[in-house]
Amino acid sequence: MQTDLRGRDLITTQEWSKEEIETLLDVAWDLKRKRALGEPHAYLRDKVLAMLFFFTSTRTRTSFEAGMAQLGGHAQFIDHTTTQISHGDTAKEIGEIIGRYCDGIAIRQCDWKVGNQYIRDVAAASRVPVLNMQCDVYHPFQILADLMTIMEKFGRDLRGKTINVSWAYASSYQKPISVPQSLILLMSRFGMNVRLTRPPEYKLMPDIVEQARDNAKRSGGSFEIFEDFDEGFKGADVVYPKSWGAMLTTEDPEESARIGQKYTDWITDDRRMALAAEHAIYMHCLPADRNIEVTDSVIDGFQSVVYDEAENRLHVQKAAMALTMR
Repeated sequence: MQTDLRGRDLITTQEWSKEEIETLLDVAWDLKRKRALGEPHAYLRDKVLAMLFFFTSTRTRTSFEAGMAQLGGHAQFIDHTTTQISHGDTAKEIGEIIGRYCDGIAIRQCDWKVGNQYIRDVAAASRVPVLNMQCDVYHPFQILADLMTIMEKFGRDLRGKTINVSWAYASSYQKPISVPQSLILLMSRFGMNVRLTRPPEYKLMPDIVEQARDNAKRSGGSFEIFEDFDEGFKGADVVYPKSWGAMLTTEDPEESARIGQKYTDWITDDRRMALAAEHAIYMHCLPADRNIEVTDSVIDGFQSVVYDEAENRLHVQKAAMALTMR
């Protein structure tokens, strides 16, 4: 267990050691037990978390606010449409000033080629830890919750287990690539056999893919890229099909949507789930485009763990806040 995490930023899991991530998970399970048993755990009494939202959310805002309350502190919701954080206030000013008012800063900024750099600029100026609630490159808390959920279903030793991180069609907006990128980065560090399945136009950032390959080599796992939707499902223990935009092919949302129209059959249904291992679980960060991205019978079926996954957002976030903001 690592005990020196006070003041640490969490912008990507790649910047935390495997032992530090395991410490966070240990604390998350302890906090989950305490909440189940009704045991008080106000480790952050009188602490304040500033939450800067440049991008809408449901689970992220709710889970961070609930988590801070359960830890005895307070979370401030700061929306870009009702404050000056998106115009006038610079990242340096935000880091310097809010870092003096509050005990932690959490930021959700997903604008392509903007979000991650903004969060890093705030962190460089802040005297308190900065937590990435999602940017254009990473979504660390979602992926930590995913890892926690997979371990609850398969045990903490994930070596030899196969996860299929797949693109899926969605008719809604062109979603960030931060979830699949963070998935391939973290799961490859825990010895899993990671498959990235996507149409050729839906590539991820080359440096992220190379980091995932390197992670797999070091952990004894594997990393493969498939372009056949069905092939990715075959024999997988975990399937995680979700939509993302074709950011590396085009930055035009309309063109990206037209590209997606070629792959409307990339939907997770009962036939595709039957290709996976019999004990396979279906995961999604939510919200999913029902009966477009995934059928009701799958997302509401016995193999789906999406609600356990969503709950675990609360616990990993509380663990990170307790460890870094105390």
